[in-house]
Amino acid sequence: MNEGKPGTPGASEGPDGDFVLARPERPDGDYELPRPHDATASTPAAGVPDGGAPDPRHRGGTSADASEPAPAQSTDTPASTPAPGADAPAHPQPLHDPDPYSTPPYGEPGPWAPAPPVQHPAATPAHGVAVGVPPVPHEAAPAAPVTPAAPVAQDAPAAPVTDPWARYDPWAAPAAVAPLQQADPVEEDVRRRRGRRRRALAGGALVIALVSGVAGGVVGVQLERNGGIGAVELPQAGVEAPDRDPDSVAGIAAQALPSVVTLHVSGGGKAGTGTGFVLDDRGHILTNDHVVEPAGEDGDITVTFHSGDTAEATVVGRDSGYDLAVVRVKGVRGLAPLPLGNSDNVRVGDPVVAIGAPFDLAGTVTSGIISARERPITAGGEKGDGSDVSYVDALQTDAPINPGNSGGPLLDGKGRVIGINSAIRSADGGLDPEGGQSGSIGLGFAIPINQGKRVAEELIETGKATHPVIGITLDMEYSGDGARVAAEGSDGGPPVSTGGPGAEAGIRPGDVITKVDGRPVHSGEELIVKTRAHRPGDRLELTLERGGEERTVSLVLGSSDDG
Repeated sequence: MNEGKPGTPGASEGPDGDFVLARPERPDGDYELPRPHDATASTPAAGVPDGGAPDPRHRGGTSADASEPAPAQSTDTPASTPAPGADAPAHPQPLHDPDPYSTPPYGEPGPWAPAPPVQHPAATPAHGVAVGVPPVPHEAAPAAPVTPAAPVAQDAPAAPVTDPWARYDPWAAPAAVAPLQQADPVEEDVRRRRGRRRRALAGGALVIALVSGVAGGVVGVQLERNGGIGAVELPQAGVEAPDRDPDSVAGIAAQALPSVVTLHVSGGGKAGTGTGFVLDDRGHILTNDHVVEPAGEDGDITVTFHSGDTAEATVVGRDSGYDLAVVRVKGVRGLAPLPLGNSDNVRVGDPVVAIGAPFDLAGTVTSGIISARERPITAGGEKGDGSDVSYVDALQTDAPINPGNSGGPLLDGKGRVIGINSAIRSADGGLDPEGGQSGSIGLGFAIPINQGKRVAEELIETGKATHPVIGITLDMEYSGDGARVAAEGSDGGPPVSTGGPGAEAGIRPGDVITKVDGRPVHSGEELIVKTRAHRPGDRLELTLERGGEERTVSLVLGSSDDG
């Protein structure tokens, strides 16, 4: 299969019919291929037989770089046999001219093997524009008798072929490479215009985004500050029916407020404000004694109703021991008395509502519960002789009561009066009808309405109230537990009134009373409070100690006109 191919010195034919080049002997095992050089005009072209006809396998090319011509061979001579008389070259020479493209997949070919077949596709210019099919080597003409050939010009162009994928022949002359062509200027202009258009669109989109952001910020600020672009209108519930449950605080207040009044009192260089409530349609109003006290005998009392109407009032009767007073207005019609409840029915935890004019704020409504019952308190005592001290077996509440609430009603859950607000415990520890002007701390006290009703009836009828008495004088300095009978009377008389309830029951000076109706008492003030919680004529059962022994006595309370 290698007939007609030029022989190579030192080469032998392999089993597959190809030549195997002999390796050169070098001390380091490496070698460097010599570069081809120009041949003289008298040197025959490589691959051309002596007869002058080109070797058909050489594809019509000539080798200008061969150092010496290859000897002619006949078809019967093996390719591996060198021509007689031919000298071996100093260095192995490549079997073909160097590839102008340097494209073999394994680098430049070695001196003893042909380069791997390489296919040269059509040349592609920049930007992927095809510029035509480059010429490739064509098949050489059939072999002719080997004759000496004239030198071939080195720049003779190879004939172009139509098949761009022809098999690469290492012995063929390098094909002429078509020159690169520039892309179409029109296509470049189109691309530039497209690029400018894209940049213009991107810039426009950026401008639109900026304008939209600014506009959105302005609108957002407007909405945040004013709630909208137009007039501000906040959501609101619709109109509802004004009626409330009669048992609710609102319902109780709506029912009671028309019957609660505010009192402005002045006289003797003093002035004060308090609260009262209507007892009947004749104009009687119940309040505290310390509210009307500044008026004295010739002071002024002005009553202001919930409607805003005012009227002058006069004192009907007052009692400092109970801290109650009744005044009356004349010429006023349409008065609505408050219903009275029963303070004996009250239990701790019951809801209550307090109405008054704290600090002259008329019609103030507060609510709370009953915190305790039968809380013995004493208030007053500014005169120093004890004539203005009030003893009250009070109802305790946490409903806020402040200066100005005195004399106002304490109502139960059904709007009925169960007490008359009278005193509060102030933060400084004092108990004062006006709280020392310090305000409520959740400790308010009210006179039970059962006691208030009896005293009010007596004041309306007689102008004064009677006090139930035992007929004994107490030692108010005693610090032990209970109430001790004094050794002598306050006016120099006997400590146990002759013929009084105490004398008849067998009470003696020095006895210590420890219980009233089975309930412990711890001081003289508490014994007075428990006694005044009853009416004259009521029977009491007292437990006392005498000489270390405990005994029980029973007596009927007397009465005293001493207010």
